[in-house]
Amino acid sequence: MSVTSKPEPTGAPRPHVPTASAPSPTERQSLRRSMLGLGLGNTLEWYDWQIFGLLAAVIGPHFFRTDTVLEATLATLSVFAVGFVARPIGGILLGGVADRIGRKAVMLWSVGLMAVTTLVIGVLPDVHTIGVAAPIILVVCRLLQGLSTGVEAPLSTAYGVEIMPHDKSGLAAGIISGFVNLGIMVGSLLNFLLSLTLGSAVMSDWGWRIPFWVGAAMGVVVVWLRRSLPETLETSEPEYVGVTRDIWRQVFGRWRSLLAVIFIVGAAQAFNYGWNVGLPNLARSTYGENLTAVFGLTAVLSLFMVLGSPIVGQWTDRWKLGRTFVIGRWLMIPTVFLMLLYTGPGLGGFAAVLLLGAPVLLLNMTLYVVTSTSLFPKGIRAAGGGLGYGVAVASMGGTASYLVVWLGSKGLGWMFPVYAAALALISIVLYRSAREKEGIFVGE
Repeated sequence: MSVTSKPEPTGAPRPHVPTASAPSPTERQSLRRSMLGLGLGNTLEWYDWQIFGLLAAVIGPHFFRTDTVLEATLATLSVFAVGFVARPIGGILLGGVADRIGRKAVMLWSVGLMAVTTLVIGVLPDVHTIGVAAPIILVVCRLLQGLSTGVEAPLSTAYGVEIMPHDKSGLAAGIISGFVNLGIMVGSLLNFLLSLTLGSAVMSDWGWRIPFWVGAAMGVVVVWLRRSLPETLETSEPEYVGVTRDIWRQVFGRWRSLLAVIFIVGAAQAFNYGWNVGLPNLARSTYGENLTAVFGLTAVLSLFMVLGSPIVGQWTDRWKLGRTFVIGRWLMIPTVFLMLLYTGPGLGGFAAVLLLGAPVLLLNMTLYVVTSTSLFPKGIRAAGGGLGYGVAVASMGGTASYLVVWLGSKGLGWMFPVYAAALALISIVLYRSAREKEGIFVGE
């Protein structure tokens, strides 16, 4: 693990970081409980974003007066994208607070806000009942959820890295990524089972509300678990001393790292939302694929991501974080062009594209947040990571699913893979520059 803020001369000895002693059984039990509360918060966050994205074609007609299903889907995906606008604000406000007063309070607030707004969406009357108030309340809820999510992923990864042994940063990222993918999988699987059980007509009428009710109940459990989280930020630590009053000056002083984080996160999010939300909505709204079958295939993809994340994390601790991340990014560039194979109706084509890209998606989604975390010292990690993450998902992640559907409907589907590949290439260049000029603080 490197803790230098400047690059070391070639051949210079790396600073020695003592390896933590093996935890006692009591410490291991406490660690497992902490990681459970930490991980399930990510599960809730991503579960909510997954169900909203997957149900866009179903939700749209309830909240927007449009002439076609495609127009309603695009309107709902616009609301989906609007939620990302609030993420940089969440990263700035809550990230700075987490670096000043500690991680625990912010993580409790984050998951509580997500649970409340998820419940509101689940019981919100439609546009035919309360008129224009329905889409307005929907947008407000998504903005508040954006505030919450803007700090959740970078802060929880930072917390996981801080609470785990020093040589297990990859495993910490893998565990958290596994919980993230669990949320995506549960959202996909629940939609599949409800659609299979209730039928498409009932699902489109009122059954779509059930996943939101489940998410709200999940939030109560997560808040209870997170109440016992230990605080990892000690103001007496060397990396914290002297930064309390100038957190943002130090963050912007590391502008290479901040810029690298924006593109590291942005490329991964464009890839992820293009695959997990964009392709399924393209399949349903443009090519008219069977709703239940699409949900079933996205559930299979999510299961693969859940099982694979811890394996990738352990592998990363052996093969070094930076090296594994860069390999994953190079593989992403040709992989995104698989989308061009899905150009018309046919579940076979949809399944082939979705699942062939899964291994590379897994590698990138497991490592992108911990790689971003590695570029900031502990005292400014939540603020710097939160800001970079929020800007990235607002500008590149939240628009990805909309772009996939809209470009596909215009016969310009080739443009999205070119865009995502360019983001991946830029992220590699910026990461290497930041690592060389400003150093790394997690992994190697």
